[in-house]
Amino acid sequence: MSQTPLPLEGIRVIDAASLFAGPVIGTLLGDYGADVVKVEHPDGDNLRKLGWEKDGVSLWWALVGRNKRSLTLKLSDPEGAEAMRRLIATADVFIENFRTGTLEKWGLGPDVLLEINPNLVMVRTTGFGQTGPYANRPGFGTLAEAMSGYAHINGYPDGPPTLPPFALGDGVAALTGAFATMLALFWRKCGGAGQVIDLSIYEPLFWILGPQASVYDQLGLVQGRSGNRAPFTSPRNAYRSKDGVWLGMSASAQSIAERVMRLVGRPEFVDEPWFASHAGRLAHQEELDEPIAAWIAERDAEEVVRAFEEVHAAIAPVLSIAEIVEDPQFQARETITTVDHPVLGPLKMQNVIPRMGATPGLIRSLGPGLGSANDELLRDELGYTDEQIESLIRDGVIAPSSEERKGDDAPVR
Repeated sequence: MSQTPLPLEGIRVIDAASLFAGPVIGTLLGDYGADVVKVEHPDGDNLRKLGWEKDGVSLWWALVGRNKRSLTLKLSDPEGAEAMRRLIATADVFIENFRTGTLEKWGLGPDVLLEINPNLVMVRTTGFGQTGPYANRPGFGTLAEAMSGYAHINGYPDGPPTLPPFALGDGVAALTGAFATMLALFWRKCGGAGQVIDLSIYEPLFWILGPQASVYDQLGLVQGRSGNRAPFTSPRNAYRSKDGVWLGMSASAQSIAERVMRLVGRPEFVDEPWFASHAGRLAHQEELDEPIAAWIAERDAEEVVRAFEEVHAAIAPVLSIAEIVEDPQFQARETITTVDHPVLGPLKMQNVIPRMGATPGLIRSLGPGLGSANDELLRDELGYTDEQIESLIRDGVIAPSSEERKGDDAPVR
C-alpha cells in the first residue's frame, strides 16, 4: 500500500528495556517510522510470556513488540556488551530499564556510550529514578501507583486504596518518555548533543494527579477516595439506567451543569446562589445526585444519551471491550485496527495514535520472533562473521535465530 513518509524514518532506536514502560516508548516511536531494534536476553523478554496467550503467541508481545526487530544479546557477557557498544555507534536513541548501576557494571554506562556516540539520546527508565534513597530499589508500575498517591485517592470512601487493573503507571511513564525523547531529538537537531533522560515511573503519574501538593501546602487538605465523584466539581458520577446500563456523566462546566438540572426537571437548583460555583455544588452534591440518578433510572440508556445530546450535555455509557469493538465511534475512527498475524490470522489491536494529518504512523509488523534479526544486524551491519556468530550462539551470548518470524511483515488490513 502507498504510504507517505513516516516522520521518524532514519531514526534508529535501541530498545533494551523489558516488560512495559521502556518498551512502549520504543513501540510509540516505531509506530511513526523509527527503526526499533529490540535487544533481548537470549531467553527472551519477559513480555513474551506475560498474561494472555493463544496458540503459543503472547498477545502482549504482539502489541508491544510491533514495529520492532529482535536481536538477542547477553549484555552481562563481555562479548555481548561489546556487540552492544558497536550497535550503539549506529543509534540515535537507547532505551533501558536495568536497575541503577547495572549498565555501568557491564561497561555500558552513559560515560562510555556517549563517548562512543556523542549524539545518543539515552532514556533510563526505572521505578524511582537514578538518584535518591530509593534509586537502587526494584521498581514496577504497581509501586508507582501506590507511592504516587494514585491508589490513595482511587476507590470508594468506605473501601481500601485501589490499584488499577492495567499498567497505568508504566503507560503514563511511556508516554512521558516518548515526549522527552522527541524533545531531546529536537534539541540535538537544533545544534545540541546527545543527553541522558532520567525517567522514573512514579513521577509522571504523580504529575497528572493534579495540584495535590499545592492543595496540601496551601490548604492542608489530603484528598481522599470519592468513588465516581470528583473532589473538585459536581455533579459528576456514574448512574444506572432503567435497562441496567451504567453511564458516566460530568457537568464540570457551569453551562452544562445548568443544562443537566433543567433536563432532569429540577431547574430551581440553577437559581440557588450556591449553584454558581464548584465549591457550592460540591457542598450540595447529594442534593444534585439524587434527581439525576432518579431521572436516569426511569429511562433506557439510549433515551438518556439522546436526551443529553439534544441539550448539549455530556454523558456516555460505560463500555466493556466487547461493546467497544462494536461501537460506531471506535469503528468510524478505526481506533481499533486489524493486522494479519502469521499464526493467529486477523488480529485486532489499538491503532496508531495520535493521528497526524501529513505524516501518519503505520503498523508495519507485529512482535517478532526471538532473535529473528540476529543475522541481518550482527553480520550485515556490525561486521560479525558467520563463525563469530556461531561462537556467540555456542557461548550463550545470543540465541539461535527464530525459525518462525512471528509477526514480521504483517500488513495492516
